[in-house]
Amino acid sequence: MLEKVQLIEQHYEEINEKLMDPNVVSDQAAYRDLMKEYKNLTPVVEKYREYKKAESDFEEAKSLLEAGGLDKDFKEMLEEEYTSGKEQMEILAEELKILLLPRDPNDDKNVIIEIRGGAGGEEAALFANSLFRMYSMYAESRGWKQEVMYANPTELGGFKEISFSINGEGAYSRLKYESGVHRVQRVPETETQGRIHTSTVTVAVLPEAEDVEFEINPADLQIDTYRSSGAGGQHVNKTESAIRITHIPTGVVVECQDERSQMKNREKAMKVLRSRLYDAKVQEQNAAIAAERKSQVGTGDRSERIRTYNYPQGRVTDHRIGLSVYHLDAFLNGDMDEIIDALITARQAELLAAQGEN
Repeated sequence: MLEKVQLIEQHYEEINEKLMDPNVVSDQAAYRDLMKEYKNLTPVVEKYREYKKAESDFEEAKSLLEAGGLDKDFKEMLEEEYTSGKEQMEILAEELKILLLPRDPNDDKNVIIEIRGGAGGEEAALFANSLFRMYSMYAESRGWKQEVMYANPTELGGFKEISFSINGEGAYSRLKYESGVHRVQRVPETETQGRIHTSTVTVAVLPEAEDVEFEINPADLQIDTYRSSGAGGQHVNKTESAIRITHIPTGVVVECQDERSQMKNREKAMKVLRSRLYDAKVQEQNAAIAAERKSQVGTGDRSERIRTYNYPQGRVTDHRIGLSVYHLDAFLNGDMDEIIDALITARQAELLAAQGEN
């Protein structure tokens, strides 16, 4: 492993030199690609340098102890440095192993999240709104930007369906674990008997596809315009600004009516369509791998129930890792990191175990 990291450090220095070359700086595409690689390698190189420092301190203490002829106090200090240096090297070596795990190529991408009410009618639609609010608050807490792409609201303030983008560093790396069926157990406001109802909402998290990654043949698209519906004042039903795009080969349909401008709605709809088709392509490529080895954090299949939100108990349970937290209100206010961090750790543990088997 350390030989591999040495080579990474050498490559890192080579990239650093290239980034100072005026010819590279003037080539925006090449400079951007090198900067991305440099940024991805930085955590590995910094951790390796921490390891080398700990190793140097350990070897120095070891050498002095082996030489002997030390007074009591100095010997005790060196023994402490020897022990702590050895422990630090072991910790840093494990951290390096995690940093060297294969990266998901989509981790740095922005995301498009699609939330749909499932079983439970209006109660499911209301919970869809709760999840939209939760993700919006989580995005805000991390300094990410959120923008609604399409919404189909209900009269009571829920959503039959809502899709929105979240733009920010590492958005997909943390939100990709949200894909799946979310179950809510609570007493609806309309329930007169005080009975607990169970409803479901589906969440799909799509990495935002870039134009260069996925080409769409314009001949494969059917584009329809229609009048917006729902809240919107005088503008509603007067102009055909809403857009519906159908990708004929796959039957994928995307709608956008959030903007007043037909052109802006078309741009947003194309962004969602591109991401859906890209995600379907990636899912297809990963299907064979997923069949061979089921992940500890779930297969990623969106028909899979991944989490339960139990209001009477104030509990959130993630079924993929068997973790329950008892601060439901805070979680729904965007305090999601405890469960997301646990899911990431479980995934890393699985990858490390797979490397060990190989």
